Amino acid sequence: MNMEELKDLSFEEALAQLENIVRELESGRIKLDDAVTAYEKAVFLKQLCENKLQSAQLKIEKIELSPQGEVSTSEFVIPEA
Repeated sequence: MNMEELKDLSFEEALAQLENIVRELESGRIKLDDAVTAYEKAVFLKQLCENKLQSAQLKIEKIELSPQGEVSTSEFVIPEA
């Protein structure tokens, strides 16, 4: 699967592939050239997962209750680290 095809993966699919790559690399039984290719794919998958998570967070609304008991929603702001 090339990088272009990876873009269409769901978050769960991308995370599962990333976990598989990590297991392969940790096993130490992978050839150096294959390890480099797997690492590059893992970096791409990690960024893809982070982007999908960030996109999901931007869609979340914060529910607020005013002192008068009125319910409203506002944009959920991600605190900066």
